[in-house]
Amino acid sequence: MADQDVAEQFAQSIPALLAKNVERFGHRPAYREKEFGIWQSWTWAEAADEIRAMAMGFLSLGVERGDHIAIIGRNRPAHYWAMVAAQMCGAVPVPLYQDAVAEEMAYVLEHCGARFVVCGDQEQVDKVVEVEHRIHHISHVMYTDKRGMRKYDHSRMNALEDIVAEGKAGHFRYEGEIADRIAELTYDSTCVMLYTSGTTGKPKGVVLSNRNIIETAKNSAAFDHLGPDEDVLAYLPMAWVGDFIFSIGQAMVAGFCVNCPESPATMMTDLREIGPTYFFAPPRIFETMLTNVMIRMEDAGDLKHGLFKHFMEFAKGTGEEFGMPRYRVKRSKPTLRRRLRWAYRFSMGIGFSIETMVENAVRLAIVRLRHPMEHRKYFTAKGPILNIYPQPLRDYFNYRTGDVTIYAPLKNTLGLSRIRVAYTAGEAIGPEIFEFYRSLGINLKQLYGQTEASVFITQQPDGQVRADTVGVPSPGVEVKIGENGEVFYRSPGTFVEYYNNPDSTASTKDAEGWVATGDAGFFEEGTGHLRIIDRAKDVGKMADGRLFAPKYVENKLKFYPNILEAVVFGAGRDRCTAFINIDLTAVGNWAERNNIAYASYQELAGHPRVYEMIREHIDAVNRSVAQDPMLSGCQIHRFLVLHKELDADDGEMTRTRKVRRNVIAEKYADLIAALYDGATTISTETEVTYEDGRKGAIKATLRIEDASVAPEGQIHREAAE
Repeated sequence: MADQDVAEQFAQSIPALLAKNVERFGHRPAYREKEFGIWQSWTWAEAADEIRAMAMGFLSLGVERGDHIAIIGRNRPAHYWAMVAAQMCGAVPVPLYQDAVAEEMAYVLEHCGARFVVCGDQEQVDKVVEVEHRIHHISHVMYTDKRGMRKYDHSRMNALEDIVAEGKAGHFRYEGEIADRIAELTYDSTCVMLYTSGTTGKPKGVVLSNRNIIETAKNSAAFDHLGPDEDVLAYLPMAWVGDFIFSIGQAMVAGFCVNCPESPATMMTDLREIGPTYFFAPPRIFETMLTNVMIRMEDAGDLKHGLFKHFMEFAKGTGEEFGMPRYRVKRSKPTLRRRLRWAYRFSMGIGFSIETMVENAVRLAIVRLRHPMEHRKYFTAKGPILNIYPQPLRDYFNYRTGDVTIYAPLKNTLGLSRIRVAYTAGEAIGPEIFEFYRSLGINLKQLYGQTEASVFITQQPDGQVRADTVGVPSPGVEVKIGENGEVFYRSPGTFVEYYNNPDSTASTKDAEGWVATGDAGFFEEGTGHLRIIDRAKDVGKMADGRLFAPKYVENKLKFYPNILEAVVFGAGRDRCTAFINIDLTAVGNWAERNNIAYASYQELAGHPRVYEMIREHIDAVNRSVAQDPMLSGCQIHRFLVLHKELDADDGEMTRTRKVRRNVIAEKYADLIAALYDGATTISTETEVTYEDGRKGAIKATLRIEDASVAPEGQIHREAAE
């Protein structure tokens, strides 16, 4: 890291870091992209040549200093190069969400004043063309994928590869200008402009400088010892600050390789092929992975199902000790001693694994004879017979058996076998989900961050990882708690301003650089770890004065694979109620196994058996919530299952899948009223937006059911007994 710091001390921009990486890692892979089923690679030297040619192509189009260049598309090396090329020209890259509808896209394009737009394919070009008559400052549109573009008007439109070719042809004309513009970039030059998710209103353009990005990337890379040997998968929206930090900031600082999947549909397959060592995913991704695992295990054979349940239960208490990878600061090729040790551990696990499978196969055969129709119900798998070994050797051997039998194959299937560091953030992750991955030996940690902080505010150090905290302040970050419980921070990554919005800038960041996060939290005494309660504006009081924190209950509900989303109401009221969104994949699989026929999401969501299952989940959550003396009043009394999924296209969620509570409260006011007035059914009509932007409506009659509320005193007495 010392050599790296020396190399970086004069690099005050992303293009300067790129040049340093060409010197240090010129022949190492910098980018990979899977196209037509084949992985294509570019070294740092090759990527730098492409980026420089693209920048000169931008100059040929008339890109000026300070121009905004919008980039819309999926994760592709060419799109990351476009952002760096824009910086070389002295322009500002503005990535947009590729799944945004034309109206949302028009707002950002208009607000930032984009003169140039780089589109991924025909779909994105069509959105720009649709709104172009309202946005008169767009000078030129470029596209990466040529399919379907032949008959478009190309008077102000070109393929991006043609622009690159123009830059290469004009190398001698533009080389001096590009060199001058790169030399003009300083630590305080604008690096990128990213838009917030717009949970409470219109998205705001967050201006981040080179200082913000580079200092944050350097500090966070040092925190987790990131180096050029890492592999990351770039699959998250390019408009999200996390993707920019991981795929550009940290990649440029540490020199690791960025891998781009072929498409969102192949992401899981590509994840397994690449096997990243450094991985980030929001809780929803980990929830989806776990849901798919549970669905597949329900369909697995009896022996595999029993072994999975046994070893996953065993791993809950031992995964942290025996499964977590140990980081070696000095990276080197494996020595003979390390190879022999690994071979011994693996062969030992194989021996115990064979013994375990044979023993359990015999036991299962006996159970099938006794209970031919319900053998899965009565069969309980057991681990190898290890009574002759003392503790902790017995647990170690048991975990090695589970590793060979369950953990390693499962991690390989998920594409997480090589993970050294994994993070999740964006919202709270369910403790049970978090524990599941940690018990497999995956070093999953939590961080707390915001777009305005260039991501990192707090991180969990190795050895101090827990599900109920978000860690300690990141290197270089100061955090304090306001008198009202709101979290404030100050750091080198603190944003410069909200673009063209001085009032919001002043209300968010004070003169001393302290930024209000809008989240309520507190520091634990003794550990110094930060705990986030909820959004400060969402934490309130119920009618009887008890604390109301909806996210706390919603996260407990979403632990169940059958529940995709939940929205809890109760602020200022005498009791809490909830909307539930079912997970179509999980519930559909359950319906198939239980011979329940359905023709649509709406029909399945309203099925009596589905309501019965959801009620059981809510009752279990209520019993858990009742044990918390501060939040016991947040038990759910009544609920309904929504007839449609909450959707970002309908404005009900942000593009980062955060619930817009104000929109939902207004849009579904009739359903909320019915939850509180004692009605058992409610007929409603809801407007929906299709992918092409057309509007429609769905009508439904929804059932409203009561949940069982656990007596608080009884729960506490039972716990005491």
